[in-house]
Amino acid sequence: MRGKCRESYFPETFGPIGDGMKIKKVGVLGCGLMGSGIAEVCARAGLETLVREVSEDLLDRGMNRIRSSIDRAVTKGKLEAHDGEATLGRLTGVVDLEALEDCDLVIEAIVENVEEKRKTFVSLDRIVQDKAIFASNTSSLTITQLAVATARPENFVGLHFFNPVPVMKLVEVVRTLLSSDQTVQDATQFVEELGKAPVVCGDKSGFIVNRLLVPYLLDAIRAYEEGLGTVEAMDNAMKLGCGYPMGPFRLLDFVGLDTTYFIANIMFEEYREKRFAPPPLLKQMVTAGRLGKKSGQGFYTYEKK
Repeated sequence: MRGKCRESYFPETFGPIGDGMKIKKVGVLGCGLMGSGIAEVCARAGLETLVREVSEDLLDRGMNRIRSSIDRAVTKGKLEAHDGEATLGRLTGVVDLEALEDCDLVIEAIVENVEEKRKTFVSLDRIVQDKAIFASNTSSLTITQLAVATARPENFVGLHFFNPVPVMKLVEVVRTLLSSDQTVQDATQFVEELGKAPVVCGDKSGFIVNRLLVPYLLDAIRAYEEGLGTVEAMDNAMKLGCGYPMGPFRLLDFVGLDTTYFIANIMFEEYREKRFAPPPLLKQMVTAGRLGKKSGQGFYTYEKK
């Protein structure tokens, strides 16, 4: 299974996959916002896809989310009706972990808790075929601390998708010190077959996007605390001056202030640098329940549906 890989791991340098694994069946752990999106794009790419949740209730909610997403794509003319039906035909929802035993790739998208993830991978490691690749969709935890919990760290990578998964093109392919060249190559080709754009990066907390984005967002809050300008003024400055699609405060509300606070704490624990430390105002807003768009109140006020 393991083949020789070229020295450069960036996707534009890849040729044929050689003797690597052809991924035909994918398992997705978790059918929440990210898991359901990952399962949808896998099924839309023609892959047999199993998505696992811990209860029938959570599974039903996740599967309904996928159906609604596909219906929207059909209504907007982005997906033919027969392709939508075929996508749903390739999707199977399960609650038993054992159902994933013959998957070629399993992508974990459960709660962002290292112990829960490690415990799940330990159980999965005893069930899934030895040649299968394991991947985590974590946005802030290092992949190595998950990979070493299994007996296949060479078959373990990060696959960090972005929300909303059916729309966002980028996927960060995270290689650890233990990931084999062939596993990285197989994972990269898999991402390309989904119609996504892979970027290969090292196993540093936050990877590329959050490593650059989170300090920017935190610094915007600090600047606001210091009285540099209003929220609206700074958002407009970054939109009109730098061409960003939205300013830092609107983006914070969209991502979720609690999510940003959680990720920032993990990154600060990893790097011990001030730029990753959550500002006092962020902590206060999270404590007060002002989490952004999802709560109806963040740096802006939103009409709750």
